[in-house]
Amino acid sequence: MRIGLLTEGGYPYVSGEAGLWCDRLVRGLGQHEFDVYALSHSERQEDEGWVPLPPQVSRVRTAPLWDAGDDGVAHGRRVRRRFAEYYGELAAALCATTPGTSAGTAAGAVEDASEGASALEADRFANALYGLAELARDEGGLPGALRSDTAVRALERACRAPGAHPSAREARVPDLLAVAARLERALRPLSLDWYEADGLGAVDLCHAASGGTASLAGLLARHFCDVPLLVTEYGVRLRTHYLTEPDSSPAIRSLLAAFQGRLAAETYRRAAVITPGNAHARRWQERCGADRAKLRTVYPGMDASAFAEAGESPQGADPHTLVWVGRVEPAKDLVSLLHAFAEIRKKEPGARLRIVGSPGGPEGAAYHAHCKGLAAQLFPDEADGPHAVGRNPVSFEETGGPELPSRADAYACGALVVLSSVVEGFPAGLVEAMFCGRATVSTDVGAVVEVIGGTGLVVPPRNPRALAEACVALLRDPERRERLGAAARARALELFTVEQNVASFHAIYLDILARTPLRRVLLDDTGEPLPFAVPAEAHVPGRWIDPTARVVARGGPGWVTDAPVRATKPLSATEGAR
Repeated sequence: MRIGLLTEGGYPYVSGEAGLWCDRLVRGLGQHEFDVYALSHSERQEDEGWVPLPPQVSRVRTAPLWDAGDDGVAHGRRVRRRFAEYYGELAAALCATTPGTSAGTAAGAVEDASEGASALEADRFANALYGLAELARDEGGLPGALRSDTAVRALERACRAPGAHPSAREARVPDLLAVAARLERALRPLSLDWYEADGLGAVDLCHAASGGTASLAGLLARHFCDVPLLVTEYGVRLRTHYLTEPDSSPAIRSLLAAFQGRLAAETYRRAAVITPGNAHARRWQERCGADRAKLRTVYPGMDASAFAEAGESPQGADPHTLVWVGRVEPAKDLVSLLHAFAEIRKKEPGARLRIVGSPGGPEGAAYHAHCKGLAAQLFPDEADGPHAVGRNPVSFEETGGPELPSRADAYACGALVVLSSVVEGFPAGLVEAMFCGRATVSTDVGAVVEVIGGTGLVVPPRNPRALAEACVALLRDPERRERLGAAARARALELFTVEQNVASFHAIYLDILARTPLRRVLLDDTGEPLPFAVPAEAHVPGRWIDPTARVVARGGPGWVTDAPVRATKPLSATEGAR
């Protein structure tokens, strides 16, 4: 099977977010062939290069989201009129009472997405989106048009039209310019040349590794080439929008949430299968319009081998040490953890807390310094220096040194692992602790309860007293800690390994292909179709098909199946083959 893997800011870039699970998936499915279509987030990301690619990756094509460039195309009056018509319809669909605009909150967004949004507005958005896609294909792209005054004026007319949402009517010129710029970036796949017979039209299945812009490329491949679409989301884009846009004006939040909600609803409607990474993401998808019959939860696959030694010998941990492992940032709420530990010390004076992790960015560095200062204030008389390891009961450390060379060693040094986050998607660090056979105390956020499944204690977020009481209960009961740790390890090995992730996607690929009509037809020398010419063995490595036979793809010219382009390095900045 030939898979078109669609990514945004992820695989195959070295610094790509969520690229690790894609790499494990590709390497685990060596029987399939992968074409990677990657959207990059920054010039730095492109300069850092790609991870080593396995031989089953036949081709990599990339496109930047950070710099559209100037196409230098001056469209005629007819094209400008068609563009204004389609873009105006898309803007009108966003300004109506749409997903994400009813209350300016995530709760209001999903309520609108599931109940308030009419089928008429959904069709209006879809027709406008595909109209723009067809115009871009006819004219060689629309990057200039999407950044033009025509786009801003169309957006302004939609915001001022009768029946527009109140938040949209409040949009001012700076808001309109900001929204137009963000929409141009989100709609950049419209102008790519990926949707031809020798591009995504040649794959058997498109697998979008995230929603949003990556899934838009899959929608266009389905629209132009009838390629079935599989969408995997470990974090729903509409939810991410509310977590990352709190300081924007109400008009900007409203319009961008409307776009994300409409795009998600159209993606879910057209996708053959949707695979949320956990029940938390699944609930968001359902409230945004996803059909339950299409949803199949596939947990992220994690490498358990690195934690095998710690998991098989959990008795060597310090029975009085609590461990926190992760990236230091405000969402992890280490402030509440430190206050909870102050309560723990009153009941268990010998307890110690080891905070293991590095700050994430400038905000994380400032938060890291703040937490160190707070620890010095809470425990002023218990060390010669404010952060002396072994003296102060709270230590701030990083992995990679002689004492903690790896994350597995960090988990292994304590008897109890704590997670104090106020925002969390899929808690990968918690799964790592479970692989190590450690009992855990966690806050009830994201998919924590689903992951723990009764093998650890869960408390409300931002509640230091509850966190302290749960930790003290386990510190005083070593037998219970041991039982919970053993159960946690068994659960993690059953549900969250790379092997189960790869096996699940392999089965889904075969299921989608089995339910998809054949799109390519083999022709004989006279130009007549060859019946039964593409058996199941055609996807097994080797020459099962006559290499001289012509293959005709719907909507494009002929191509030869056994003549893939191969090279040892990328052919250019935008397209490469391996």
